[in-house]
Amino acid sequence: MSRRTKRPGRPAPAAARTPAVTAESPCPCGLPATYALCCGRLHAGTVAAPTCESLMRSRYAAFVVRDEAYLLRTWHPDTRPPSVDFDPGMRWVRLEVLETTDGSPFHTTGTVTFRTHFTDDGRPDSLHEKSRFVRYDGAWVYATAVFVD
Repeated sequence: MSRRTKRPGRPAPAAARTPAVTAESPCPCGLPATYALCCGRLHAGTVAAPTCESLMRSRYAAFVVRDEAYLLRTWHPDTRPPSVDFDPGMRWVRLEVLETTDGSPFHTTGTVTFRTHFTDDGRPDSLHEKSRFVRYDGAWVYATAVFVD
């Protein structure tokens, strides 16, 4: 997921201000593990993403928990913005990984096509994207995206 910007003048709903993800919560990425044992380890920097799909899932989870540092750290420097502005009215609901091409520990590039479901000020919506990942200094990083619809 490449970006979401906040809209000026909108107050944040209470539920959108503080993500309700704890170490014991199911991981937002959708895999059957707790946040601490899944994407939380990547966010903390104790392990690196072994595949581009695991990096994509961890970046989605970083949007859910609003971990700007992780998002910037895993963004290719050629395309990385100076900051990530989280829209206070947006709540990420679910991730569907639709297709992964290459991106294994043996590849240097890969793509992940996915759909995220979210609410924007309570209105349901989705984002369909094909993200491209590359190895940079030995680690997977997000490079670019094409919005599918």
